[in-house]
Amino acid sequence: MLILTDLDGSLLDHEDYSWHDARPALERIRQASVPLVFVTSKTRSEVETLQRQLAIEEPFVVENGGGVFFPPRYDELELPAAEVLDRYRLIRLGDSYTRVRAFVEEARPRFDVLGFGDLSAEEIAELADLSLKDAELARQRDFAEPFLLDPVERIDELTALARREGLEVTRGGRFFHLMGRGQDKGRAVEIVVGVFERNSVERPVTLGLGDSPNDLPMLERVDIPIVIPRLGGGQLEMEREDVRMARFPGSKGWNEAVLGVLAEEGMGPE
Repeated sequence: MLILTDLDGSLLDHEDYSWHDARPALERIRQASVPLVFVTSKTRSEVETLQRQLAIEEPFVVENGGGVFFPPRYDELELPAAEVLDRYRLIRLGDSYTRVRAFVEEARPRFDVLGFGDLSAEEIAELADLSLKDAELARQRDFAEPFLLDPVERIDELTALARREGLEVTRGGRFFHLMGRGQDKGRAVEIVVGVFERNSVERPVTLGLGDSPNDLPMLERVDIPIVIPRLGGGQLEMEREDVRMARFPGSKGWNEAVLGVLAEEGMGPE
């Protein structure tokens, strides 16, 4: 089995980014030696911090599919078109952050758009309910730009302009995200699953969990898609008939849903 999960609003609670209610499932995953792959809009620095907290060393996808990072413990895996970056092997899917930021500057005369590159760490911390330390990590971007738009009703117009420039816009839990057209969570997940499949005796069963529109490409490509409801009500709509809905938002819903699937797959407590 292979678990691929969004972070904010899914494994991590929306209001305080806590994962503590997911502890039972995280421990079961560890006991069963199931790879847990983060597929997130967060940066590499943010993911590395969370992996250290959870004592996890697994591949991860950052900035809405901008890059797929494989840590040293996976050095023996055969990877397509990987480059070496620090301690990782990286499969790069996104445009450079420099190009994405250039579009923000070009669009500003026509749109009231405010990206992370325009903000101090203190301002990001306030907007995203992050600690100052975590806000600094969120500014260390390589591929994509989270942004706000005023008025939000002009998002379709801005998206059309971005597409003419070879870029794409997607919506997360708190922000819109500007990124290269060749990247999304779905394409990144296909690469991760393909790598595990080529290096395994058989294709692993894939479980995906997410809560926002930018998670749809991921959820559409896994065997078992689970939608985590949003805090305060509402949930992501999917056309798949086999989609499952968690009962609770955030880490509590994530925990219950993952434990249920692990039990179905014969990996429950003995």
